[in-house]
Amino acid sequence: MKARPAIVYSVLRILAFIIPFAVLMLFPIFRELYWLAAIFAALIGLSLSILFLRRPLAEATASLGAPRSPRRPAGAEDADAEDAALDAPAGERDTTS
Repeated sequence: MKARPAIVYSVLRILAFIIPFAVLMLFPIFRELYWLAAIFAALIGLSLSILFLRRPLAEATASLGAPRSPRRPAGAEDADAEDAALDAPAGERDTTS
């Protein structure tokens, strides 16, 4: 599994919070009300990630879902057996069940 896109997206999300938080902490009012600076930084970071991090998010989710794609879904063998039974001629069908 290639974890690079997930790591890149995580680092970008963390930076989208830390940079606005650091800038807000430069103001004297936010030095006293650090919890308010954290709330504003979280909102700014969320907004930035929604606006600018769509492609890294898509790459991260695609890389996380890639190991599952080659596998067949659960119950695929049952569906194949049912399809084969329905496609068989009427004389060859097993009607005991």
